[in-house]
Amino acid sequence: MSSLAALGRTAVLAADGEARTKTTSDSPPRKVIVGTAMQAFWGKHPGIGNRLDQLAGLVDQMATQAKTKYGRGLDLAVLPETAITGEAEGDALGRSVPFDGPVQEVFSRKAREHGCYIVVPTYLLDSKEKKLCSNAAILVGRKGEWVGTYRKVHLVVSFERGNMEGGATAGQAFPVFDCDFGKLGIQICYDVEFDGGWAELARRGAELIAWPTQSPQTSQPAFRAKQHRCYIVSSTWRHNASIFEPTGKIAAQIKPPQGILVHELDLSYAILPWSSKLRNGEALRKAYGDRVGFHYYEDEDRGIFWSKDPKVTIGEMVRAAGLLELDEEMARVREFYRKAGVRSR
Repeated sequence: MSSLAALGRTAVLAADGEARTKTTSDSPPRKVIVGTAMQAFWGKHPGIGNRLDQLAGLVDQMATQAKTKYGRGLDLAVLPETAITGEAEGDALGRSVPFDGPVQEVFSRKAREHGCYIVVPTYLLDSKEKKLCSNAAILVGRKGEWVGTYRKVHLVVSFERGNMEGGATAGQAFPVFDCDFGKLGIQICYDVEFDGGWAELARRGAELIAWPTQSPQTSQPAFRAKQHRCYIVSSTWRHNASIFEPTGKIAAQIKPPQGILVHELDLSYAILPWSSKLRNGEALRKAYGDRVGFHYYEDEDRGIFWSKDPKVTIGEMVRAAGLLELDEEMARVREFYRKAGVRSR
């Protein structure tokens, strides 16, 4: 799969200065099975051993559901914000735990057992001597290796205490991780309120963004997914856990009493605008039958399309049908405006 990931998208700078991305429609299908959870972690902490057993159980449930639903293993499991430690409760340092030791042992074992990546959120003890900790999400690879860590940049401010999340230290960077299925970014909860991190991840080519969070928002992540042309997977404490498409639509969602969501998506896709020739997607269905998959939204006059045939890309299907992808159509429109003297952004 690593060779397929190399075909993933790259960011480009448009004439209006906005970061956009090249289409992935000419890449072979890249099916990714993602698992996420909705689970609250309020109240008294049960102890690190019991909590790790609980979270390992959630990953087990995701892996089982992936095999039942899709006949193959999980690719990525995303757990909710600070799932290991729970809330800071005014003392993030006191709550924080190191990655080395039981945390690493449990999630490395689970990653190897299920052959998947795992996003592990916690208040992370960065330095006991310097009294530093962060609200972090650690990415563990399929072989149990540490891939990288994202430290939440936009910590929640407590005006009453005069600090951020019980004394946690804000992160400084927005890394993008090269996984074998594509480029993965991470944002955490309150990061959704700020443009910078999402724009930087898009600039660096993130195709899928894990969003561990206590907040169950849907309108903002939907906006981010559409704006930056990426999938977003939320893993939450309450109300819902959702997977957002690059169209801005919710592709899959759970609400109570459900607790686990597993969904297959394709990182090689085409977004097509309305046209009479497309016929809300039926033109491609008629031409390719079950070799094409899509979600078409009449209320948005567009849809997202992907290939189920490893020998034919969705881009080839689109061109054979005489259709234009959304970005290509808009580029032609902008050029027409430019020649007509119409000022447009």
